[in-house]
Amino acid sequence: MLENAMIIPAKISGAQAVELYDLKMENATIIRKAARELSVYAGSLRFEEDILDKDYIFLLRKEIDEFRLLFIDWVAGFDMWNYIKDDWGLFNPPGVSAHDKDPDEDIPFNPDDFLNFEDDEDNEEE
Repeated sequence: MLENAMIIPAKISGAQAVELYDLKMENATIIRKAARELSVYAGSLRFEEDILDKDYIFLLRKEIDEFRLLFIDWVAGFDMWNYIKDDWGLFNPPGVSAHDKDPDEDIPFNPDDFLNFEDDEDNEEE
């Protein structure tokens, strides 16, 4: 339970730190998984005889459900058009398929235009 409770704020921070939709959604998926596991684990504690204050368990599950509602609104605010196509198909925005052609494939790129090591060696000799 502690691990899931620690994952949630870390992944929220990670999602807020990136701009790309697919990376935000990846973090959101991990948050969802951790929150659901936390709720299930808390619910299973109801059956433990050693736990005297079962009100805490119901409070925790209630707070997770309130967090879920905030989470839904938060995810809805992600900019779905700021993305890199996910070739695995999990985190593409609606209407974008993993089978679609990547629009960036047509952009000509010559790394020598940016990484001209020969010129750098010539400058060092002078």
